[in-house]
Amino acid sequence: MALVKVRYFAAAEEAAGLAEEPRGEPTLGALREALVAQYPGLVGVLPRCAVLVDGARVGDDTVLTEEATVDVLPPFAGG
Repeated sequence: MALVKVRYFAAAEEAAGLAEEPRGEPTLGALREALVAQYPGLVGVLPRCAVLVDGARVGDDTVLTEEATVDVLPPFAGG
């Protein structure tokens, strides 16, 4: 099982209660489902987030490879 690093930022970090963690889900879609099941606070946050795998937006069917980094980035205000 490949472990990926998931990093949470801003409101996503607050909702999950941690800044980062290793995860073992096989695809991005499975990861999204597992996150909202484990962290109910993400239910309202995750749909608004940009979720990047190694810096790129990808689909939920993307296979998460070992050593990948997934960033969960809520919209940022300001400028």
